[in-house]
Order: sequence, then C-alpha cells, then structure tokens
Amino acid sequence: MNLTAQDEIAVYVEGVREALAGLPAATRDELLEDLPEHLAEVLAEGGGSLYERLGPPAAYAAELSASAGFTTATPPAGERSRIAETAARHRARIDRVLRRADERAGPVLGYARASEFLALLRPAWWVLRGYLAAMAVAFMLHDHDTPLGLLPRAGDDDLAAILLLSLGILGSIWLGRRARPAGSWPRRLQRLGTGFLVIFAVVGFFEVDSAAQRDYYYTVEYTDPPPEPLSDIRDVFVYDAEGRLLVGVQLYDQHGRPIRLGDPMCDDELDSPVPIVNPGYPYCPDQAPFRAGEPSLSTAPSTGPSAGDAEQPPATPTTPAIPSPSR
Repeated sequence: MNLTAQDEIAVYVEGVREALAGLPAATRDELLEDLPEHLAEVLAEGGGSLYERLGPPAAYAAELSASAGFTTATPPAGERSRIAETAARHRARIDRVLRRADERAGPVLGYARASEFLALLRPAWWVLRGYLAAMAVAFMLHDHDTPLGLLPRAGDDDLAAILLLSLGILGSIWLGRRARPAGSWPRRLQRLGTGFLVIFAVVGFFEVDSAAQRDYYYTVEYTDPPPEPLSDIRDVFVYDAEGRLLVGVQLYDQHGRPIRLGDPMCDDELDSPVPIVNPGYPYCPDQAPFRAGEPSLSTAPSTGPSAGDAEQPPATPTTPAIPSPSR
C-alpha cells in the first residue's frame, strides 16, 4: 500500500514512540515534540523513504534515547534520571530556537525556511566537498618543495591531478545521493569528515590569500649580459706595412657598406668631447697606441709596425685615396 508523506511520518513517529515507551512520559514527549517537522524535512530532501534514510524506528529511538543521556530505553534511577531529563529538555529548547531562527531567516532568502534554500545548494556542496577532499589527499602526498597550486597535484603530472579531482567530485556526489547512514557512528564519522574539510577549506583560503599578497611585489635580479664583440672599441688606428699611422681611413665590408666602430668624438684641451666633422679613422690621432720608440702591434712587419721602424720618427700623416662606395 502506498502511503502519503503525512501517513509515513505518522507511522514512523508512532514506531519511535513505542520504542521509547520505557522513558518517562515528560522526557518522551520532549523528544518527540519536533520529530514530525524533522521527518518532513528529511522527506523533502528526497533520496528514499524514512525507513531507508533513518533506519528502523527502533534504531532511531535508540539514538534519541542516547542523545538524551539514556543508554537504553529503560530509564535509570535516581540522580542520573533527573540529569538525563534536564538534558532532554535543554535539547528540545535548542531545537526550538534553531527552528525559529530557520523560519525567520527564510523570508530574507525568499523561502519559508532557510533550510529550504540550503537544500537547493546541496549539489554545489557535493562538488565543493569532492574538490576539498581531493586537495586534502594531494596536500598529504605533496613534497612541499613547490607550491601546491589550485589543482590537487601530488606531483608534477597535471593529468593525475585532474583524475584525482574527478574521482573526488564523483565520489562526493555518489555519497551525497545515498541515504543517510542509519547507524550513529557512521553519521558521526560523516560529520567529523565534513568538519575537517570545512576547517581545511578555511585554512587553505587564508594561505592562498596570504601567498597572493606576499608575491604581489617581488625583486627581480638582473645580471649583466656578456660583452658583445668589439663593444669596447672607441677608436681604430691603422698602420701600413712600414709601421706608419694612417689617418682618415675608411672601413668597408665586402658589399661596400661602411663599417662604423667607436664614437666619432675626441676630447679637446679641456677634456670636453668634440664631435669629428669628417669622421675617419682614427678619430683621435694624438691618442695612437704606438709611436716612435714604442712596441709595435706585432713582430711581423706584415701585420703592424716593425721594431726597427719604431726607432724612426713618425711619418707625416697622409690620407690615402679611398674609392667611393657604390650606392
């Protein structure tokens, strides 16, 4: 026979009531006061019947009894019974306060209860929970020599990180679509895992934020590049086979293009740079490195002034005829 939601709730509440028959009437009524509303919320979440989501009424009654301080449905005697009844009354009051807060916050979000809006966010939480679980696994397997990043990288393989992320999200969705664990310990482990992931998410958020602020400004160290060939040449001095300095020399490559080296400037008597009007090598003949009586560039006469010519007085500078470069 198909039962409506109200009938299913009524049958389940009656089963829990019978299982709590050994408790004092006042305690039993307080434990059952908000049970119909809670069962209605469980049914609204979907995922199966109350029996599938919460287990048998007797198991649920045992959990309620344990939450009130009773190890069994049989009430303890003396002082322990009074403490348990007081705890049950406080629990009922807390549940009423939470229910009122839920009803008052609901209209702000556009719903009768805030829990109805949060129920719509459950699939998003499943995805986020899977991501956080994958990041937690990667954090434990990471060597911490390099930043972890936003992907759950256990190493340098991005494909493995995407696979781990996919497994975490799919596993979380599968776990979320299952019925709520019937036993108390599975539910406690689930809540403990959820609390750990929430703390992990908060700590990770502040770590990423701190790293972003710390790396916003950084110092860049530049190293001087190696000197280029001929980069330190300021002037060119050309000597003939007899060791005589040539003045007004022009240099051209194999295509007739002029070769420019150095800076066509020469210092005057006040050590101030003066530009050369008709540049030709050398720019500053007075600064020639080899003069009479000084060592030559090479001992070979064919490559520079000879040692014998160094003893002769320098020849009068002449400007050899240079063919005009082809344009």
